[in-house]
Amino acid sequence: MPNLSCGIVGLPNVGKSTLFNALIKKAAAAAANYPFCTIEPNVGMVELEDSRLQALSAMSKSQKIIPAMVTFLDIAGLVAGASKGEGLGNQFLANIRETDAIVHVVRCFENDDVIHVAGKVDPLNDVEVINLELILADLQMAENVASKQEKQAKNNKDAAAAVAVLKKVIAHLNQNLPVRTLSLSDAEREILGSYNFLTNKKVIYLANVGEADLPEMDNTHVQSLRKFAEKEGSVVIPICAKLEEELAQLEPAEAKEYLESLGLKETGLNRLTKAAFKALGLITYITTGEIETRAWTIQEGTSAQVAAGEIHSDIQKGFIRAEVVSFDDMMTYKGRVGAREAGKARSEGKDYIVKDGDVILFFHN
Repeated sequence: MPNLSCGIVGLPNVGKSTLFNALIKKAAAAAANYPFCTIEPNVGMVELEDSRLQALSAMSKSQKIIPAMVTFLDIAGLVAGASKGEGLGNQFLANIRETDAIVHVVRCFENDDVIHVAGKVDPLNDVEVINLELILADLQMAENVASKQEKQAKNNKDAAAAVAVLKKVIAHLNQNLPVRTLSLSDAEREILGSYNFLTNKKVIYLANVGEADLPEMDNTHVQSLRKFAEKEGSVVIPICAKLEEELAQLEPAEAKEYLESLGLKETGLNRLTKAAFKALGLITYITTGEIETRAWTIQEGTSAQVAAGEIHSDIQKGFIRAEVVSFDDMMTYKGRVGAREAGKARSEGKDYIVKDGDVILFFHN
């Protein structure tokens, strides 16, 4: 399964550790009011809430439910100069390089009791500080790789093509622009794929608001952040980390009641997890039976045969066909047998493109 991992980044004291405590439902990260209280990245696995699993499990009388998971890494608070090794710079950059997406926590709340590293609350300035460090780190990497490739470029057309793309990247980064906003052809993008540029990763901006901003969570700081994010095609998820931490301490039924009393439908963490899936083009298909009901994570556009490989490589190799029933039809006709009788169970071949929420039974040698 593509184990989706997101690195949580942000300047010190923006609410990262408070958010992380909520993510792993216990206060594992020391949410202290000073920089560098987080050194090693804390890791938390979070379930993607999916009511379809409960419904199918009840119908199949499954012994257990296995939801899709997202791994979140709480990465040390970054300061200006990280790309030159300031603070915990090098370690921070190595940790972030290993993640699929970046969750950039931005302080959008005013509170005199919580010191701000720059002395004032200015979301766009905060974003710029971190983006600049990532751009500088990418620039250093692009220049190093380009100079190595240039030596081979005379006799190697692949190296020559790589140099051409890297030069475009360097020129773009020199304008203080992230790699993800550079327009490239498919061939160029493929070349770029072999280099793990930090600013080429998808970013979700998490606007951390105060409790006074509930339930709208839409103050002037959030609005300015949204305008900025739109320009680079990124999303903004407003969240109140303090509220999320409180919700995490409650039983599910109590948490739901508390949310509703505030005029909110779902937790910010659930909105974040869904946004991470969407940003990376991931979907889930479901298998269900007496043993378990389980969500399997795949890339959108995956064929049935490749999707089968998520369960086991032998199923992919010996693939015969997939019997597919949509979740809605499973519910309407009370299971696979009813769906078959109503002609709603489709027999699909190896090239069938799996859709989100397909309930699949694979037949294989």
